[in-house]
Amino acid sequence: MADTQIPASRGVPRMLALELARVTERAAIAAARLRGKGDEKAADQAAVDAMRDELNGLPVRGTVVIGEGERDQAPMLFIGEQLGRGEGPEVDIAVDPLEGTTLCAKDMPGAIAVMAMAERGSLLAAPDVYMQKIAIGPGYPAGLVDLDASPTDNVRALARAKGVDPRQITALILDRPRHAALVSEVREAGAAVRLISDGDIAGIIFTASPEETGIDLYLGIGAAPEGVLAAAAMRCIGGQMQGRLILDTAERRRRAAEMGIVDLDRKYDLTDLASGDVIVAATGVTDGALLRGVRFRPDRIQTETVVYRSEAGTVRRILGEHRRGLV
Repeated sequence: MADTQIPASRGVPRMLALELARVTERAAIAAARLRGKGDEKAADQAAVDAMRDELNGLPVRGTVVIGEGERDQAPMLFIGEQLGRGEGPEVDIAVDPLEGTTLCAKDMPGAIAVMAMAERGSLLAAPDVYMQKIAIGPGYPAGLVDLDASPTDNVRALARAKGVDPRQITALILDRPRHAALVSEVREAGAAVRLISDGDIAGIIFTASPEETGIDLYLGIGAAPEGVLAAAAMRCIGGQMQGRLILDTAERRRRAAEMGIVDLDRKYDLTDLASGDVIVAATGVTDGALLRGVRFRPDRIQTETVVYRSEAGTVRRILGEHRRGLV
């Protein structure tokens, strides 16, 4: 049977949502085979190779804008790499083949394979630097929280909007020495803090459903590529997010300028980071609060994937069963 032809268009055809699920499933399975083996690089490389192979089978003309590296490094999914069959819509691609390499290597909760696809020019092409981030879920007035406000003011503003005491607010923050003062101030403001060792894409997504996750607010500094991927997901599920690149060395400023970033101090809002029609897919590698990890059975492999699409506002969870020997 001939392949189904997807006509070229400016947007992202909806049938690609299932194709993206296949991409992250394959990357997750490849990484999970090295789960708990203590080799972060090997697990990441396995996910990269599997994701590249699957992406190159898609009927798109894709360009990586968020990848594993900024230069033409053959083992990586590098920024600027062309992917797909060279037909169909032109799209931006953002990838994190293994979000939480340490989590996978140590078989700890929360490792995922994740990617986003959007119409060309929709995703911020961010260099691999740090980004200051803040995020909350949907249903609040625009600009309720702000990167330029103090953590105390943000906690209090969110508590007022929710009609609760600040003591009923929980903020999620990466457990890093750089966040010691931030954690202290948030706690002094009355809020609780949940610390995570890795995985701030999922951490930001958690703010979209605080009644289920217990997370009301994300604060702190993490990697910029993960910030763009998280923003892509928030575009689909609702919420607010701001980010600012941390370009604190001449080398980082040079790299940002080479990628077309003119205002080096710009505060990006959600649609600056990810706009247009966006699809995001993520598959669990290890068990976590967002997704169940890969299960290896005697005759099959089980996966759990979530697919978000901004244009339709849909969230789909896919439980996959894959026959051993075919993946």
